[in-house]
Amino acid sequence: MKVIIVGAGAIGVHLADLFSKIKQDIIVIDEDEEKLERIQADSDLMTIHSSANTPIQALKDARVNRADLFIAVTRDENLNLSLCVLAKSMGARQTVAKVENAEFSDPQIIDAFKAAGISSIIDPDNLAALDIVNGLKLTWARQRWDVHGGLLTLLGIKVRESCKILGQPFKEIFKPDSPYHVVAIKRDNITIMPSGNDMLTAGDFVYFMTTRDYVANMRIIMGKDNYPDVKNVFIVGGGKTAARVVNMLPHGVKAKIFENDPRRCEELIDLMDTSRVMVINADGRSVANLMEENIKAAQAFVALTGNAEANILACLTAKQLGVRKTIAMIENLDYMDIAGNVDIGTIINKQALTASHIYQMLLNGDVRNMRNLMTVNADVAEFTARPGSRITRKKVRELDFPREAELGGLVRDGKGVLVNGETQIMPGDIVVVFCHGTEMSRIEKFFI
Repeated sequence: MKVIIVGAGAIGVHLADLFSKIKQDIIVIDEDEEKLERIQADSDLMTIHSSANTPIQALKDARVNRADLFIAVTRDENLNLSLCVLAKSMGARQTVAKVENAEFSDPQIIDAFKAAGISSIIDPDNLAALDIVNGLKLTWARQRWDVHGGLLTLLGIKVRESCKILGQPFKEIFKPDSPYHVVAIKRDNITIMPSGNDMLTAGDFVYFMTTRDYVANMRIIMGKDNYPDVKNVFIVGGGKTAARVVNMLPHGVKAKIFENDPRRCEELIDLMDTSRVMVINADGRSVANLMEENIKAAQAFVALTGNAEANILACLTAKQLGVRKTIAMIENLDYMDIAGNVDIGTIINKQALTASHIYQMLLNGDVRNMRNLMTVNADVAEFTARPGSRITRKKVRELDFPREAELGGLVRDGKGVLVNGETQIMPGDIVVVFCHGTEMSRIEKFFI
């Protein structure tokens, strides 16, 4: 498939690298020649140097009329929107525009954009905020990913000595009717797709699939009963993502935002419900400032500055001060492994979130809600089984399904159930697939 990306910033580079690895025909357009040279040196793709003042010629040079997917991710959201409209009028099949204005998330606005030729609007700050707020719902889990409105849930959990199923082979723990099972393990920087002889050890990072009704039981099984629910959260950095987070917080949760810029503090005060959000003009990395604001009363700490190192250190400081749940925004991909190894808690990366939403547009099957789980270098997505598709012809144990993939669960008639070897997938079932070491395009062939 042919993909054109306009904008060689962090998100554009990440997308170009991702798509080139899965052997797509990629063209990147940007006005910065040095950025284009670096991209071309690292990835197998073409580049076109073009000023924003001459977009039509650049689109013609890229043969946008043959593009399966056109992505505009420059810093200028108005340019992104305009380019997508142009690209669609010139023949591009699907278009995606990156935006930053929260108003563009309004469903009526999105419908208007679609009528103008923009297939999808992507707001990285909004995606990150949704992920953060979802993560705050469970202090004892690093990651939470709800399937089909929460009928199934994927939980990423750090295993401690208190876990009640340590050292027990999975074949002894998990039966066909078990209400949860393990879909992947990260151990010593290696991802393991588990078999019956595998078992959990302290220090593992594990992904479990379970049903909505059993999530609370997972807390007990993992020995994390003493983790409190979030009532107070400290946020360091008052940027756009922070503003989105506080406006999405569940009822009853209060927040304190630390922001160094006094002007930004004034802007935040105008945007916030000050009855439950306090904006503090101070450095949130300072132990003295945190103690003065009573961090001992906080159950969660979120670091959202534009500096990855600062966010990592801030979370480590919060943990030392007794905060159970810490979340760090890490935009520099070079720091992802470091952040994971120093055990700072949940990691949020806007590039990966954005790429996940765009990547699913390349697939031909009925796929949605796709996510890239950078911790274990894996993808997870919801596929809808079509009538007559290979996935519906045999029981799961009889399918020649890739060893690198795992069928986690399915939704049928409004109920979430886990998948086992005896499961017969039916047309219309929404199936959760966990995939490591193979391309999603290979998996989708089972569903179409």
